[in-house]
Amino acid sequence: QVDILESGGGLVQPGGSLTLACVVSGDIFSNTAVAWYRQRPGRKRELVAGITTGGYTNYPNSVKGRATISRDNAKGTLYLQMSRLIPEDTAVYYCNDLYNGDFFKSWGPGTQVTVSS
Repeated sequence: QVDILESGGGLVQPGGSLTLACVVSGDIFSNTAVAWYRQRPGRKRELVAGITTGGYTNYPNSVKGRATISRDNAKGTLYLQMSRLIPEDTAVYYCNDLYNGDFFKSWGPGTQVTVSS
């Protein structure tokens, strides 16, 4: 089990941008494909962006072109830059392994992102 802590959320106006960060404890981070997920009100948690140990990234169509995932293995930190935010991006954002938490076996508290004027 690892400790996960997300940060960087907040209230953003439509069209704005923000950067989320996630710190994962231990050495496991650098050897694991990781991802950002989000849970929108009334919906199931969904994948937002994934990145492999080799740096290969993938995004669903809902955020493609607006989201960029990156990782700093030395710091055990995962980042998510999002731009041109829309109200539908309002959600609690979580980071975890790319296997929906099956590898890390724990979830952090998430960070709330609210897109509203």
